[in-house]
Amino acid sequence: MRSVAVVPAAGSAERFGGKKLLALVDGEPLLDRTIAALLDGGVDQIIVVVGPDADELKRDVNAFSDPRVWPVVNPDPSRGMFSSLQAGMSEAEIKWGDALVVLPADMPFVQPATVRLLLATFAAKSAIVSPRSNGKRGHPVILPPALRDEIRSADALLTLHDILKRHPDLRVDVDVEDRGVVRDVDRPEDLPAR
Repeated sequence: MRSVAVVPAAGSAERFGGKKLLALVDGEPLLDRTIAALLDGGVDQIIVVVGPDADELKRDVNAFSDPRVWPVVNPDPSRGMFSSLQAGMSEAEIKWGDALVVLPADMPFVQPATVRLLLATFAAKSAIVSPRSNGKRGHPVILPPALRDEIRSADALLTLHDILKRHPDLRVDVDVEDRGVVRDVDRPEDLPAR
């Protein structure tokens, strides 16, 4: 089974005060940690959806030197995260049986073991696989390739949650000990104290 991740990373980070994805977490850029969790968890290819002004991000995030990781530009990220997901899905080269992995860029605390568990669950049953921590669904979410076209053609004002609600029969939740699946970074105080 091949896996392709889409990492929406085109947001303005207004609540953070800008440059959130370059903020250091344990000495490395936040976005590097998010991408490393996916690669170390067994994802084969990662599409990072950036905004049109992402030159600094592409220069300072080490993961972009990995041939498995490449940036795709969302020309108008002001339309929201779903528009970035759509831009990434348009670039994802997938086949039947492949796993589509969605992990927002600002979730650097997800553990690689969680990614491996979710991919293994998907391999056993092609479904919408979500981690659940203390009863709350989180990310990354693994999607069957059949949802790619639905996501690509949907109204950009929708959310991934709106699409997933249409398919309750495909949902599989995996309980995990990893609190990182529900922990994103919105403000500087969401980062670990130095």
